[in-house]
Amino acid sequence: MAKGKKKRLKTAGIPGPTLFQGQPSSKRRKLSRKDYERELFPLKVELVKLQYWVKHKGLKVVIIFEGRDAAGKGGMITTLTQPLNPRGCRVVALGVPSDRERTQWYFQRYVAHLPAAGEIVIFDRSWYNRAGVEKVMGFCTEEEYQEFMRSCPEFERMLVRSDIILLKYWFSVSDEEQERRFQKRVNDPLKRWKLSPIDLESRNRWVEYSQAKDAMLAHTNIPEAPWFTVEADDKRRARLNCIHHILSKIPYEDLIPEAVELPPRKEGGEYQRPPRNEQFYVPSVY
Repeated sequence: MAKGKKKRLKTAGIPGPTLFQGQPSSKRRKLSRKDYERELFPLKVELVKLQYWVKHKGLKVVIIFEGRDAAGKGGMITTLTQPLNPRGCRVVALGVPSDRERTQWYFQRYVAHLPAAGEIVIFDRSWYNRAGVEKVMGFCTEEEYQEFMRSCPEFERMLVRSDIILLKYWFSVSDEEQERRFQKRVNDPLKRWKLSPIDLESRNRWVEYSQAKDAMLAHTNIPEAPWFTVEADDKRRARLNCIHHILSKIPYEDLIPEAVELPPRKEGGEYQRPPRNEQFYVPSVY
């Protein structure tokens, strides 16, 4: 038993890539689905180990995903959360603030979603809305924007001092790739909901968004909570690289419980199931 426990507590190792090692990223072909899934599975196992460790140690983890429209943030978040227990990992994607929220301290509605001990919280866009879409689209005043740029670094230093692990990722996509993804959304009825009026307007304000992003990174790229840029023209590589990086930033150990041997199920005794014709069933159409 002691030997088995020692094995489980061995420091977890992050798997390295098995494909295209030594090749510069500019010369790599886009990753096929088969190769992607081969690389992704061991990373998912490590994510499960990480979540067990976060719960065991009572860590508080915040991961922020920002980037241009159609940069791949949604797919990244879906991939990241798929193997995790939703009781300890939740995604926060806030909508337009209410009239009451507009009168609050700007960070107030985000603070309500910060993690407790043992939790991972992922922000699908965050307080950085003020430095991006609100600035470019004129949804905030210049005074509100300047105050955000002054107070955001201090706010994040407060989070870090409160033992919150804060990771910030900017998903970078080229003009050409963003346009290709927009066109795909237009032609795919299953993805058309992703094209909001704000998304369409962002196409016409590429330069303004670039300027806002540059200013945001310059003011908020602090040592306590630096920005990490993810090259996202290849969505699959972007997901693998980002998950690998997250695993590298939070030291953890393997606490996955050992497999248990299931005992034989008990007999039903006198119990008799009711007749099938007394229940309603979904028709077997397929």
